[in-house]
Amino acid sequence: MAAEAPEVERAHLKRALGRWDLVALFVVAVFNLNVVPSIAANGGVTVWLWLIALVMFFWPQGIAVIELAYRFPGEGGVYLWAKEVFGDFHGFLSGWCYWTNNMMYVPTVLLYFVGVSVFVLGPGHEALADNKAFTVIVSLVLFILLVVLNIRGLGVGKWVNNLGGIGTGVATATLVILGIVIWSRFGTPITSSEFHIPKDPRFVLNSFGVICFGLVGLELASVMGDEIQEPERNLPFAVAWGGIISGALYIAATVTLLMAVSKNDISVLQGIVQAVAHMASRVSVNWIVAPFALMLSLSIAGIASAWLAGSARIPFVAGLDSYLPSWLGKVHPRYGTPYAALIVHAIVSILLVGLNFLGGSVQETFQKLLSLAVVLQLIPFIYIFGALLKLAFGDSFVRARYSKSVLILSGLSGLTTTILAIIVAFFPAQQITSLALYEVWMFGGTALFIGLAAFFFFVYGRRKSTHAAAAGPV
Repeated sequence: MAAEAPEVERAHLKRALGRWDLVALFVVAVFNLNVVPSIAANGGVTVWLWLIALVMFFWPQGIAVIELAYRFPGEGGVYLWAKEVFGDFHGFLSGWCYWTNNMMYVPTVLLYFVGVSVFVLGPGHEALADNKAFTVIVSLVLFILLVVLNIRGLGVGKWVNNLGGIGTGVATATLVILGIVIWSRFGTPITSSEFHIPKDPRFVLNSFGVICFGLVGLELASVMGDEIQEPERNLPFAVAWGGIISGALYIAATVTLLMAVSKNDISVLQGIVQAVAHMASRVSVNWIVAPFALMLSLSIAGIASAWLAGSARIPFVAGLDSYLPSWLGKVHPRYGTPYAALIVHAIVSILLVGLNFLGGSVQETFQKLLSLAVVLQLIPFIYIFGALLKLAFGDSFVRARYSKSVLILSGLSGLTTTILAIIVAFFPAQQITSLALYEVWMFGGTALFIGLAAFFFFVYGRRKSTHAAAAGPV
């Protein structure tokens, strides 16, 4: 029968990810320095939001990933879990949102890469980040390189992730160490008022959605479940250590950034390098800015590679299940990777990179893309936490990794926080100049992508099934 072909191709995926590869993948995917400036621009109150999100969203996410990956092992992650617990359409919608959000998020990462990498060239080159031709060329070269490496296989592409993890660690350590030196010599300009809720909390509300968005990523490795070595043993270890490291790094980076630069002067694209340059000049180590920018550029490249590789597995699996064109499920005959899905993802993302330069400022476009990515990224987490609750309250509940009470507590906490984070993402960030256009973009974009999911599932999928039935058995 034709249905047997997907299982044959699925078996060609190679188990290339070991324990520490997973930890590096989590640190790269979860800890994204590029979202810190847009959050820190709202002041010290965001530190409390980080703590709330870590307790109410991040740790329940870790429990959910371990539990669901154990119950439903295999390629697909958020797609597979929602499908198994809630049915085919919900699985497709979950996977679709997880995939399409990255079509907007990866371009923002590429823009961030350009904004940071120009500092590697030395003082006086920062303005290149505002040169559209330069930005397009560098973004495309990086993206094409990442696609080629990931088509070659995770055995090759994972080294970009690992280098990204090293770059993230070095860049963050440099940022925090400089902050400690500045604090010990000059004290801190941060006052207690920085941690108070502002009179107009609208911009802070938006940052909470971005914070939850910044904390996703633990589910990424399980999307590549068939490519993990000893997943039952290595996944819980990597989730624990990747989570602890990422949470600590986020809070340390936010506080240090606020020590170095006034929240009103933070650039959402170059804020991290901006902070390092300011602190370096105060202690006469200006030479450190270029190598710091290089390490941060490696980190950003790793982020783009991790999300490109992981999210591209979603249309690969959906293609096999016939909700999207079946050729999306093709595996490269030599490298054993879902090359068709990777190429399609790359083409759409490249088009969105071009759209970044139409209308509005670069920072405003960055925030609009990021906010819509937040909404689409968090929709699958409604299913993730909802799955915990459905399993826990089921009549035939059997314990897997955690008890019923742990699943209920984690599910309720995560689901409530996720819904709240989606709602506040519709509040504009301070870089938004037109509230009306922003709301049209947010509501229209959300409706468009959900509508496309319904079209592919109910129209394309049904049409394809009808044609298959008419053709008869193979």
